[in-house]
Amino acid sequence: MADVFKGLNLIETLKESMESNKLSDVKEAVEDLLISRINLAVVGDRGEKKVSLMNSLRGLGPEDEGSAPSQSPVEPEEIDGYPHPKHPDFRLWDLPPVPATSPFEPEGYMNRYKFLRYNAVFMTFTQIIQPNSVDVFLEALSLQRQTVYFLLLASVKDTDKSLEEKKKASLEVLKSQGVKQPKVYQVKPSNLEKFDFPDLLACMAADLPEIRAHALLLALPTLTLTMVTQKKEAFKALIWAAASLSGGMSAIPVPLVASMVDSSIAVRILTKAQLSLCVDDESVERMARQQHLEPARLKELRTCVLSVEVTKVEVKKRLAAAEKDLATASSKLVEMALPRHARSASRSFTAMLQALNGAIDEMAADAEKIVAAALGGGK
Repeated sequence: MADVFKGLNLIETLKESMESNKLSDVKEAVEDLLISRINLAVVGDRGEKKVSLMNSLRGLGPEDEGSAPSQSPVEPEEIDGYPHPKHPDFRLWDLPPVPATSPFEPEGYMNRYKFLRYNAVFMTFTQIIQPNSVDVFLEALSLQRQTVYFLLLASVKDTDKSLEEKKKASLEVLKSQGVKQPKVYQVKPSNLEKFDFPDLLACMAADLPEIRAHALLLALPTLTLTMVTQKKEAFKALIWAAASLSGGMSAIPVPLVASMVDSSIAVRILTKAQLSLCVDDESVERMARQQHLEPARLKELRTCVLSVEVTKVEVKKRLAAAEKDLATASSKLVEMALPRHARSASRSFTAMLQALNGAIDEMAADAEKIVAAALGGGK
């Protein structure tokens, strides 16, 4: 993905690319967001806390299919990989810990484990950061890799006081080795919504190229109400891009072809939204199990049929309804939203935008109710 996306508002960036006729960039962005192509490495001792973290990042519990086993099936110095069961292009890579040997060459460790191939790296620890891990971090910075983060993994035995002491000691290690703005994130592996993980996500959003940051957001489980809002906005940017491509596909619109394309991409987007917002049956059941709630109590909160099942019939129905409503649509709104080259083909654009934005609003509202009930213990 072109660096032009980094640090800019997503939808404004996509608009600029459309205005500049960089359709390949927009198509690539749409595809990246739909498949969530992300490689995330987790470095550290292979134990219960690290396994729990890798499962939680994929929304899994220890008993779920595809979860990381408590005992790694690979040799201690080998890499193991875990795809996301619902977003297969989001992959977690289990890397061995940085050795505590001396002398130590960080380049050797990084080359062996292809450190720079990952979009982001979590350097996990449970006690105090080891100096060699800091050397790897500094080497990564020297290679312009900003997306390496230190995670202090908490356990049920840790107290607020013990965690604070570990964090303080680790920050001192970072400072003593020349890290100018040291950061350590306290993370509870089995409950990512607690402690510093939301702050870590905010930091990653600023550090990663924007499309990658949004792709990661869409692949992660919906942990908080804030994440629901962020995902909703990301999907609306995705819808705008897909609708723009559809609306501007041809200088001479062909209704039947446009309709087929619209419904096909709409089904992909809404299926992705259903899984990303965690409103599908399997995700709701898993959330209920993790929070010790009855699945039926969370499922009954869904009022949008697309939260339960995304079907081509329902999508076509919504697109057709949006077509009928076009007569009342604000022409000024369409003029503002459309890129210049696509304004002659605005009917397809407007119908898709209206239908899918409405669907996303409904599905996000369901997600908000489910997350609020789960975090509040069903109250």
